[in-house]
Amino acid sequence: MREHLRTRARDRGQAAIEYLGFLPLLLVVGLAGLQLGIVAYAAQQAGTAARAAARAATTDEEDAPDCETAGRAAVSGWVDPEIGGCGGGTGDEAVVITVRVEIPRVIPFWDFEPVVKTATMPRTPPTEDDE
Repeated sequence: MREHLRTRARDRGQAAIEYLGFLPLLLVVGLAGLQLGIVAYAAQQAGTAARAAARAATTDEEDAPDCETAGRAAVSGWVDPEIGGCGGGTGDEAVVITVRVEIPRVIPFWDFEPVVKTATMPRTPPTEDDE
C-alpha cells in the first residue's frame, strides 16, 4: 500500500507538464484562426470601399462626396485602403474602382498578399427631367 502511495505522489503535476508542452501548439492554432478572421474582414472591407467609391463616382449630385472620400468613409478606421480609378470614366462609360488593402499580420512568419477588390458601376445617362 505504501508503494502505491509513493507512485501516486510522483505522478502529481504530470498533467500540468503535459499541458505546458501542448500550450504552444494551442497558441499557434488560436493565432492562425485570428489571422484568418482578419484576412476575411480585410477582404470584406475592401469590397465595401470599392462599392462605396464606385457609387460616389457615378453620382451626379452636387453634395455627394468625392470617390476617395466615400470609399475611406465606408471602412473601419484600422483599414487604410488605396483607392484607384476615381478619375476615370466620362460620359456614359461605366466606372471601375479598384481598392487595395494591406492585411495586418498577427503571426510574424505568415505573410499575405494585399487584398484587391474591384467594383464596376454603370453611369446612368441624364434623363430629360435632369436637363
